[in-house]
Amino acid sequence: MSFRESISNQKQQRHESGLLRELQTVASGQGVVLKRGGRELINFSSNDYLGLASSDELKTVAREGIQQWGVGAGASHLVCGHQTPHELLQHEIAEFVDAEKAIVFSTGYMANLAVPNAFLSRHDLLLQDKLNHASLIDAGLLCRADTARYRHLDVDHARQLANCASQPQVMVATDGVFSMNGNVADVKQLAELCDREDRLLLVDDAHGFGVLGDNGAGTLSQAGIRPAGQNLMIGTLSKAAGSFGAFVAGDAILVDHLIQEARPFIYTTALPPAIVEASREAVRMMQRQTWRREKLARNVELFRDLSAERNIELLPSQTPIQSILFESPTDATDASRTLADAGFLVIAIRPPTVPKGTSRLRITLSALHEPEMIERLTNLLARLGSDRS
Repeated sequence: MSFRESISNQKQQRHESGLLRELQTVASGQGVVLKRGGRELINFSSNDYLGLASSDELKTVAREGIQQWGVGAGASHLVCGHQTPHELLQHEIAEFVDAEKAIVFSTGYMANLAVPNAFLSRHDLLLQDKLNHASLIDAGLLCRADTARYRHLDVDHARQLANCASQPQVMVATDGVFSMNGNVADVKQLAELCDREDRLLLVDDAHGFGVLGDNGAGTLSQAGIRPAGQNLMIGTLSKAAGSFGAFVAGDAILVDHLIQEARPFIYTTALPPAIVEASREAVRMMQRQTWRREKLARNVELFRDLSAERNIELLPSQTPIQSILFESPTDATDASRTLADAGFLVIAIRPPTVPKGTSRLRITLSALHEPEMIERLTNLLARLGSDRS
C-alpha cells in the first residue's frame, strides 16, 4: 500500500467512526459572540475566561506596542530578540505569582516540552497524572528519562510510584486545572510528596492562571503554596490573560537552568514585543479588575445550579470548564450541531483528545456571559438530555 493510500484509508476510518477533525473558520474577533458559517453564535467554547482578548485596553496597548517596537522580535531570546517588554513581563509575572524569577516562552506547549527535558536525564523518572495535557504527555515521549503515569488525581498512587522509584531524580508533573474535565489537582499534597524527597513538582497551570488563587495567581496560590523550592509553575498568557505566550516561574536557580538547557526557549524566535506589551497589561488588569473573576465565579455557580435543577449531568468541576459525557463521538458531534442550529457554539471533544468512551461537550464559561445566555443554554441542554433519554 502506498503512503497516499494509507493516509486516505486513515481519513476514511476517522470519518466512519465520527473522529474526523475539520477546521471551522471564525470570521470575527474573539468574543462572547462569534461569526461562523455566516451566522452569529454565542460562544461557550473559548478559553478567554476573563474576556480580556477583546478588551479595548489590550487592543490599545497592542497598537501602541507595534508603533514603538514594530511587529516581530527578529531573533531568539539569546541572540537579540529579548527586548525590554520581555524583560519587564518576566519581572512582573514573577512578582504576581510570588516567584523569584520567570521566563517567557512562545507557547504553553513549548514550555511543557522544555521543562522535563531540561531537568531530567537518562535513567531519571518523569511521573505524570494519567490525564495530563497532550504537551506534557509528549514531553514524556521525547524525554530521555523513564516515564510512568499515576491514576487521575490519585496522590496515593503517585506516592507509591515515587517511593518505589530507583531513579536518581524524579519529577512529578500535573495539570493544575485539567483542561477537559475542569477538576483541580491536589497540588498541596503533591508538593509535600516532592518536598520530602527532594523531587521536582511541575504544575501546568494553563487553565488556573488568571482564574484561581489570590488575584488569579493560580492553582498553587489557591493551595497556599508558592512556585518556590521544588515547585515550578507553567502558565499561559493565551487563555485567561487573553493574549499569547507562556511562562515558567520558580526559584532563580531553576529558571536560569532553563535558559541554558531548554531547547524550545533557545532555538525559537521570541514573542512579538507588541503582544508582550498586551500580556503585561493583561497581568495588570487581572489584579486591578477583580470584577471579571467575580463575575466568572458567579457564572460558573449559575450554570451548575441551573444544570442541577434541569437534571443535566455534569462532571464535577467548580472551574469555568464544564463537561457533559456522551456514549459515542457521533452523539457528541450531533449535540454540538443541534446547539449551533440554535445559536450556540459548544464544541464536541472526541478521542484521542479524551479517552475512548468519554466524548463530551466541553462548555466554558466567561466573565462576558450574561445570565440570560446561560439560562438559554441550559434550557437547550435539558431538552437534549430529554431527547437522549
